[in-house]
Formats: sequence, C-alpha cells, structure tokens
Amino acid sequence: MTTGSAAFPFRAARSLGARFRRLGAVCLAALLASLLAACATPQRIGGQGPAFERQGRFAVNLQPAGAAPYAAQGGFSWRDDGRVLRLDLVSPLGSVLARIRVAPGLSELERADGSRESAPTPDDLLALVWGHPMPVSGLRHWMRGEAAPGIVVDAQRDDQDRLASMRQDGWEVRLSAYDDQGPGRVRLSRLDDQGQWRLQLVMDRP
Repeated sequence: MTTGSAAFPFRAARSLGARFRRLGAVCLAALLASLLAACATPQRIGGQGPAFERQGRFAVNLQPAGAAPYAAQGGFSWRDDGRVLRLDLVSPLGSVLARIRVAPGLSELERADGSRESAPTPDDLLALVWGHPMPVSGLRHWMRGEAAPGIVVDAQRDDQDRLASMRQDGWEVRLSAYDDQGPGRVRLSRLDDQGQWRLQLVMDRP
C-alpha cells in the first residue's frame, strides 16, 4: 500500500505532464491554423479590361541537393489579362515579399528591398534567381485548370471531366477544389538532380 501511495504522485505527475503536452500540441495546432487563416492576402491588383484574377495563400518547400531546406508561406494576388501577368506575394503579416510582372519578351522580379531582376521569360527569370532551370510558364494554364501546350503525361480527370492531375515539364500537377474560375487548390511537386520542390496555392473563394 505504501509503495502504491508513493507511486501515485509520480503517476499523477506523468499524467498531468502528458495532459499539458497534449494541450500544448493542441494550442500550437490552433495557433498555426489561426496564422494560416489570418494570412494576409494582397490587395486585388488593379487594371483595365477583363482579366483572370485570383487571390489566396501560397506555401513553398524547397530541398536543394546538398543545401539546407527552405520553406515560406504567405498570400498572393494574381492578375492575367492574357498579355501581361502580375503576381504579388506578401508575408503572413502583410509585408510585400516580391512583385512579378510577365509581359511578352520581358519578365521582371522586384524584391521587398527594391532590387530587381529581369529576363526574357519566366523560366529564364527563375533560372537566374535560383541558379537552376525551372520551367514555370505552365502555371498560367494550370491556374485555369488547363494543360499548357506541349507534352502531357498521365493526365487524369475527375467525375466532371475536369483536369485533376498530370505530369508536364517535369512537374507533378494536382488540381482540385474547383469553383467557377478553375481549381481552388493547385499543388506542384518536382524531383530532379538539383533537389525536391513543392508549391501549393489555395485560392480564396470568389
């Protein structure tokens, strides 16, 4: 009896500690969820004439070969009138991370510190910034739920004949949660000799 009584405080302490750990995990999950839910979305990009527009959240995870992993998340605003594409990226707190403008023959990146990079195409621009070729031009089509012109492998469609997944330009592309404008969720993943790359875009509902 004495042994059991002596052991009780330790068992109670372990039980209480486990409860605190579970409570801490719940609080952490709730905090992360609230940060994602409150993630600042950039203001709508102004412009004249009709355009395809989306706002929402992004998350990117990069694992370059032989280098430390990198992850970032925030909000985005997208405007594509068919000729000029504008993309604004902001941090979860609303500060501008970058502004991208893609026009025929010229793609430009403006960083938060005011520095700029430019290249003839989005693919060339990303290769310049990352130091690694990375075809991204297809994103203009994938955002609309379409395949980019070129070779498509293993395309799958959902029960409403909407594009659900495919492989194109080295990317695994998954499209889901469609609304009237296109996919509400775009997930891209890529694995090559330079590393592994993941990007997810979640659209705000119109």
